[in-house]
Amino acid sequence: MVTRRTLKSVLLVLAVAAVFATTPCLGQTRARTTPTEPGLLSSLPESDAVAQVQVKRLLSEVMPRVLAGNSAKLAEVNANIEDFKTRTGLDPRSFEQVALGVRYTYPTEGVTKLVTAALAKGTFSPGAMIAAGRLASDGKYREEKYQGKPVYIFTLDQSIRLFGVMDLKIRELAASPIDSNTLALGDPMSIRSVIDAAQGRKRNNAALIALATQDANAVMGFGGNVSPQVIKNLNLGNASFVGDLSGLRQAYGSVNANEANIDLFLGAKTVDADAARNLGDTLEGLKQFGALFVGRMTGAKGVLAKSALTNLKIVTEANELKIRTAVAQSDVGLLIGN
Repeated sequence: MVTRRTLKSVLLVLAVAAVFATTPCLGQTRARTTPTEPGLLSSLPESDAVAQVQVKRLLSEVMPRVLAGNSAKLAEVNANIEDFKTRTGLDPRSFEQVALGVRYTYPTEGVTKLVTAALAKGTFSPGAMIAAGRLASDGKYREEKYQGKPVYIFTLDQSIRLFGVMDLKIRELAASPIDSNTLALGDPMSIRSVIDAAQGRKRNNAALIALATQDANAVMGFGGNVSPQVIKNLNLGNASFVGDLSGLRQAYGSVNANEANIDLFLGAKTVDADAARNLGDTLEGLKQFGALFVGRMTGAKGVLAKSALTNLKIVTEANELKIRTAVAQSDVGLLIGN
């Protein structure tokens, strides 16, 4: 039996994913679309999932349109970006691209923890940014060396309004310049893995990078393996739906934007065609059943869920499931503004 909890999770996943992918930052002017370059992704350590975000495009093109009707929120987000810069010495507006590599760990039964390493590329000086961060941390930092590279570790022990939008609890933030315009960010262990990768140590992310870069002009692209343990640890409230997910082995997707809409694509590769068909049938059933519930959802989430459901298209091709939808940028702006 499909529970209301499971249904609402499925209905909102596309809408919320679109919002999450487009909320890191904010800017003032419009920029030309720049195709994704896989080079930054190729520099990540071996990962279970990878993602790349075109931060400059988010800053200068997408977010100004999303919040065009909410000048108060625009001012608030810009103020939070300044606060982030002051407290960490890192200015998101200097980033062109950010690549993320994620490893899954399972510290306790039923728990999946994500360990993330990031590479930020842009027209900035990593050394100058680290020096600013050293001052902003009031001396609460230490400096280490790994494979001949300096690693600067800042003890923050505080919540930071990341990029002006998301609250993030950070205990230690490590940074290390990889080259003149590339900065590695993460916890100390993640930084070491990035340095190892930069020096030619083992990395085997080619298949994930191919998934993450299928749309060369996407604002964000991602690709990841889905292990049986990850699925087992999900708490979706419905054993049948979890069973349909058990055949899932890879997930990938992208977020793009035009003048009016945010377009979201999600893909899934399963163990065989039967698993893809079963999962597709389940999602089609949830889509039809969901029409009974979206009318009860109120506020900005309700508007966004209705839009995502109306535009939702599900296609099965061999052992792949492809899901597409689009939501109005103004609807996303309403949710961010709340």
